[in-house]
Amino acid sequence: MKNSIIAKWKGNLAFSSNIGGHEVLTDASEKYGGNDSAPSPKPLMAVALAGCTGIDVATILKKMKVEVEDISIEVECEQTDEVPSTYTSMHVIYTFTGKDLDLKKLTRAVELSQDKYCGVAFMYKKIMDLSWEIRTA
Repeated sequence: MKNSIIAKWKGNLAFSSNIGGHEVLTDASEKYGGNDSAPSPKPLMAVALAGCTGIDVATILKKMKVEVEDISIEVECEQTDEVPSTYTSMHVIYTFTGKDLDLKKLTRAVELSQDKYCGVAFMYKKIMDLSWEIRTA
């Protein structure tokens, strides 16, 4: 299987990409000469991780018949100061809201995502430290 995208220049430092019929815009902040009209590209790596693992966890919990009211996924990224600036680690914080949540099942769902199903996490583990924790609200 092969995936590809085309990023089209929208002027200055902004680009538009089409992914499966969905437009994704990127730009640089004013600090770097952009117009700050869209997210910069690197934080989209954290979005990819949160989205990938979130889909897994929600699907697994549904199969386990665990009812949650809400799932929030925060990704904290550490990056270098030198050029090129790269991420050295990501820490994923899963916050689950609901009544009588079973921590063992929540943990199992996250472990399955992080260790077996999430392709983004699998790739990122090859280039940086990746950790996670669970919180309940």
